[in-house]
Amino acid sequence: VAAQPTSKYVPPLGSLLRSTTFDFRSPGAPHICLIELGGTVGDIESAVYLEALQQFQHRAGIENVCMIHVGLVPVMGVVGEQKTKPCQHSVKLLREAGIKPDFLFCRSEQPLHDETRAKLALFCQTPEDHVISLHDVANVYKVPLMLDEQNVGKLVLERLHLDVDGPTRTIKNGLPPSPAINTTTVDSSSPANLTDWRALAEKAEKISEDVVIGVVGKYTGLQDSYLSVIKSLKHASIDAGVRLVIEWIEASDLEPNQRTHAPERYDSAWKRLKECNGILCPGGFGDRGIEGKALCARYCRETNTPYFGICLGLQTAVISYCRDVLGLEDANSAEFDPSANTQCCVFMPEVSTTAMGGTMRLGSRVTIIKDPDSLAYKLYGGQPVVYERHRHRYEVNPQLVPQLEAA
Repeated sequence: VAAQPTSKYVPPLGSLLRSTTFDFRSPGAPHICLIELGGTVGDIESAVYLEALQQFQHRAGIENVCMIHVGLVPVMGVVGEQKTKPCQHSVKLLREAGIKPDFLFCRSEQPLHDETRAKLALFCQTPEDHVISLHDVANVYKVPLMLDEQNVGKLVLERLHLDVDGPTRTIKNGLPPSPAINTTTVDSSSPANLTDWRALAEKAEKISEDVVIGVVGKYTGLQDSYLSVIKSLKHASIDAGVRLVIEWIEASDLEPNQRTHAPERYDSAWKRLKECNGILCPGGFGDRGIEGKALCARYCRETNTPYFGICLGLQTAVISYCRDVLGLEDANSAEFDPSANTQCCVFMPEVSTTAMGGTMRLGSRVTIIKDPDSLAYKLYGGQPVVYERHRHRYEVNPQLVPQLEAA
């Protein structure tokens, strides 16, 4: 019997994890790469990742890697004393794994006290100005300002030996000879200007008026499914000077059969829908909930409630319009009913009708806005031609476009 090598999970997995970050010797590699390692130090699930990170630091060179540890500094009782033991303990476990933090980012309710900072610096063997207070603030947009007030950017660049003094800064990555660019000169004639960012943070804090936007979706039980939608709405609300309140509405709860099976959910869904200032109907897959989305589009059209349909949300709006306005009662999308007599949404000619993986229309595409009186024309500042990113495989049936435009 041939001898077999001992099976080990750390070296192969460590190599895999390192390869999924980036090859710092390859052309076009970033000058600075931010790698986030989540989890809790000491958990068994984290051990292999900490080992991979330690190996990565050894491979890249300790002078090229800055370790930042986020630790908890809780406050005990009414006395208000900040306790450093949790942070000390997690740093101890990190050092056992071969990782010495260069910075401590301390999460706390209030700014770190001077004695707390000094104690952490002493017992964690970290420079006192590298112990950073990451306390609660009014909104997330104030976090960069808080870090800037503690000179975090300057300190990190100094730790990575990046010269930021003078009219230009020279980035010398100190790596072994390679095809990668080892030296880069970047304009740095003035310090970081956070004036616009500060204005944004202050504007977000002063907002007092609420706007309720209903998100009618299929995956409302896991709201992270719509993370990009949430962020877009949040950014738009700040720009508009209103506070965003999202009302999550499950599309299937709007369907008539729910009136019998779950009347409380049905009544609640419609009540909350009618209280919204506007509706966003995001994308999704499959036929579950499409009738509810179509009913939502119909309600918004008939009550003049702002409706924004994305991907599946646009499909259901077109389905509703074809059925209710054009009188095409059997109108449906080819995605849900390929045998429908009236297919108002069909496959795009360039995508596969059978393969589902990686076959969508993706990326920037030219969009021609034909109607100068349309809302789209106004939103794009009167530009007749714009470019937008796409990620879908269906389009409005070109044969129905003349009827839709005429209606």
